[in-house]
Amino acid sequence: MAYTDRGTTRRGSGPRGILRREMPGTVGLLADARDFAQMVRYRTFGFDDHAVYLRHVEALLRTLGSRGTHTSVALFDPARFADFCARTGLEPDSPASRSRFTADIAARGATIAYAGQPLDSLITQLVDETARQATWEYTTTVLAGLGDCADCGKDVGRAAFDRAARLVHLLLETAGPGTHHLVCSVPAASDQLLAVLHAECEPHGPVRVDDAEAAEFATVLATGIALESPGGLVLRTSAPGAPDRLRGWRLSRGRLAPLTTAEVFSAYCTDAETGDPVAPEPGVEYCAGFEVDDPGGHDH
Repeated sequence: MAYTDRGTTRRGSGPRGILRREMPGTVGLLADARDFAQMVRYRTFGFDDHAVYLRHVEALLRTLGSRGTHTSVALFDPARFADFCARTGLEPDSPASRSRFTADIAARGATIAYAGQPLDSLITQLVDETARQATWEYTTTVLAGLGDCADCGKDVGRAAFDRAARLVHLLLETAGPGTHHLVCSVPAASDQLLAVLHAECEPHGPVRVDDAEAAEFATVLATGIALESPGGLVLRTSAPGAPDRLRGWRLSRGRLAPLTTAEVFSAYCTDAETGDPVAPEPGVEYCAGFEVDDPGGHDH
């Protein structure tokens, strides 16, 4: 566990105490038992049981919350910590070094504000946010490094992003009124890139999305388009008084091809690990995807 702020964690009174309460802090959390095990080797770490450690973290967060201190939580990565100490010349077996690293990841990495939520919920939020940021950094780096098209001279990454954004808009616009939940999956070198987009569309009204979420979603789809990676996209639409509608598309050779009703049903009703059939979800209608992409392919 590492905690950093710009003051002290003790309760105070008077002007100095007020300033302490107004200083934000960050807790570096070892959420994974394997990461925790890597830190046990440091003599100054002070913990040898992950469950006990997590209870102490939660107690610390509650104490800070009760004082009115704004506290955020960041994932503490032991491998990155070791690299950080090597780069900065710090002694890794030191609370001060752990605090320095926590301050660094708070400035650069993903954090979640502590607002009294249970630790399990906070960890889930933090893992999701960390994965989302890592995906964003990876995809933007990939797209920026693709250069210009040899045939037309266009920036390949920019063209792929513009095309992906248009496809997402067409998907949501064609899907019609309702609450839409889009998931895009594209394989990467060492992991699976995932992006999620939520949208609301009222009858005869505009499609409402979070701009940052939409940009992240389009970037993942654009990476699959530009690299011509296999992948997939699924759309779930919910509307009052009607069953949820599930549709799907296959990303192939840089374009979205709609799945048939049977393919959508098979994708949702087959266990991905065992291949065994899974019972259909009640109150759900499995539908074919609709055409949104130009069969001709690319814009560059």
